[in-house]
Amino acid sequence: MVAAGRRGADAGPSTVARWWDRLVAALRDRVRRVRTIGGLALQAGLAAALSWLVAHSLLQVSQPVFAPISAVSTLAASVGQRLRRTVELIIGVTVGVLIGDLLLLVIGTGWWQLALIVVLAIVVALFLAGSAAVVIQAGATAVLIATLSPTVRDLEIPRFVDALIGGGVALLVTAVLLPLNPLRVLNRAARPALDLLATQLDATAEALAERDAARARTARGELRQSAGRLNAFVEATQGAREASILSPVYWHQRHGPVGRYAQAAEPIDRAMRNSGTLIRRSVTLIEDGEPVPESLPMAVADLAEAVRLLKRQFAAGAEPNRAREQALRAVRTAGHAYRDGVGFSGAVVVAQVRTTVSDLLVASGLSQEDANHLVRRLFGDL
Repeated sequence: MVAAGRRGADAGPSTVARWWDRLVAALRDRVRRVRTIGGLALQAGLAAALSWLVAHSLLQVSQPVFAPISAVSTLAASVGQRLRRTVELIIGVTVGVLIGDLLLLVIGTGWWQLALIVVLAIVVALFLAGSAAVVIQAGATAVLIATLSPTVRDLEIPRFVDALIGGGVALLVTAVLLPLNPLRVLNRAARPALDLLATQLDATAEALAERDAARARTARGELRQSAGRLNAFVEATQGAREASILSPVYWHQRHGPVGRYAQAAEPIDRAMRNSGTLIRRSVTLIEDGEPVPESLPMAVADLAEAVRLLKRQFAAGAEPNRAREQALRAVRTAGHAYRDGVGFSGAVVVAQVRTTVSDLLVASGLSQEDANHLVRRLFGDL
């Protein structure tokens, strides 16, 4: 009983520590999320205020509700799709207005007329565009036309003008008044994904050196959380491209750091997947007791360092030459491990080092053909 009591006492602080770690991690994620969308919040507030002022002061709209809603709706779209969202907003409003007016003239007003108008507006919107945003705007506008037109005169033109004002002001804020720095957007989105990859590759290298299967399994589990971070990175590349196209302030970045960074999203995604295979095979290698030459964990550690250097040089807007050199060093070391003698799973780990390095070289701006040629040459004879 005494032993059981001691175990319970030991388990208490351990459980509290785990809960504390989870709380700290959750808070960090929340802070990161706020930092990521803080600029969007400022843009939305400015766009809502400006669209209200334009509609109220310049166009003399007594209650300009729809213009700020349209502006916020445009900015609420995924970063990188705001121009498209503005066009969809206008198309959806136009469809809703036309369907609503035409049917009201023919069938009048009532509950079943409202249902029919909304159904037809959505069907036409789906036929014309097929976008969820167009469908929502068409349906919402049709509801407004069907319910308010009998009591509010000339509702159609203000609704259409509000969509134009809201979408136009949102694009003005995005492009000119409060543009987001595309390189900063990319850095904030890419950092969590690249940090996760480098950290788990480091953990795998240490697990291989110490033959610690449990640690390799933990790294494998942690890397599986990369999907959300990669999706955020892909969205950020779309937003960065849009910002560098729409904003005159950042036109010069279209074909420089932002263009190179944006093109890296797909090969980094492949590097993540290939690293996942590398880590899974490392677990099997350790569990099966295969030989682990000293150069094998060194190659994985070199790969982790290449990821870190790629992140730093991308963040600085510099040509990632050091990251390429480090990645090729990982290939060379993996070639030494292969010739030093590895088992079946060890050979797979070596192959995944080669493949991941190729992905990182492509992410750094090389063509796939050049990357493969360099990998083969640095790896050495099979």
